[in-house]
Amino acid sequence: MAALESEREDSQAQLLGSAVEHATVKVPMAEPWQRAGPAREGLIGEQFESVSSLAVVERQRLVGLVPMERLLAAEADIPLSAIMDTDLPVVGSETDQERAAWEMVHRNESNLAVVDGNGRFRGLVPARRMLAVLLEEHDEDLARLGGYLAGTRSAREAAEERISRRLLHRLPWLILGLAGAMASVLIVGAFETQLDSMVLLAFFLPAVVYMADAVGTQTETVLIRGLSVGIHKRKVLWREAGTGVVIGLLIALLFFPFALVGWGEADVALAVAVALFASCGIATVVAMGLPLLLMRLGRDPAFGSGPLATIVQDLLSIAVYLGVATPIAT
Repeated sequence: MAALESEREDSQAQLLGSAVEHATVKVPMAEPWQRAGPAREGLIGEQFESVSSLAVVERQRLVGLVPMERLLAAEADIPLSAIMDTDLPVVGSETDQERAAWEMVHRNESNLAVVDGNGRFRGLVPARRMLAVLLEEHDEDLARLGGYLAGTRSAREAAEERISRRLLHRLPWLILGLAGAMASVLIVGAFETQLDSMVLLAFFLPAVVYMADAVGTQTETVLIRGLSVGIHKRKVLWREAGTGVVIGLLIALLFFPFALVGWGEADVALAVAVALFASCGIATVVAMGLPLLLMRLGRDPAFGSGPLATIVQDLLSIAVYLGVATPIAT
């Protein structure tokens, strides 16, 4: 055990944020040939960091886990190999801590085993440590979704920083948003003649922009969370693309009778419905494209869920709406 602990400490500094950082070898351990009775007696007088399971180790390799409740209930002369679980919740030393937490929750396990590249046992990750990881990742995701802070520590510091630092963090994104607002004015101005002849079209513009933003935000969240836990991007892309098309179609079908009954203009209702379908579909593409582009450029893809994505989606939604709706309704 001492050798395992020493080896773990040597590499821990180089693996911050990985599963091995949260693992401990200060857990009950025994070999598969040992009996349940002596294994229980060996726990007396020892101090462990986690006692939810007994690790069954052979030649420094983990071969099974015995849940503590099963060990306590077992007959004294039964070998550990007969009561251990061999379908182990195992991750590699360099597995990202968020992926490790997801694996533990997904498999409904009370702890998680960590092994190195050679299959040697590096320890168990207790559930309480993974709960701390999930809380940290949750705080970090909220900070990153704001588009101006990259991590949990920065998010906490932002609550106490000076006004000058607050401006430094926020103004660049707000200036970018102002540029987007100016661009949107130019786009709307280009359709001034059409809007003058059919003012009713302007009433529905906020609804189209909002729905596109909402659809895009959902897609970004699903994509980024999927990438963060190691799900292959192709699986997410195809399913989200199909989902975006279906959502756009359903929203268009639901909105059409509302606009028709409310204003009695069939051509306007049809124009808005078509624009909703198109803008929701395009928002899905943008929501998937920006995080992947940022990732390819070596940047944190979570920033794709911030103001940059909102600006791009808003501009495209306005352009799509006016480009699609004005020829139909005017």
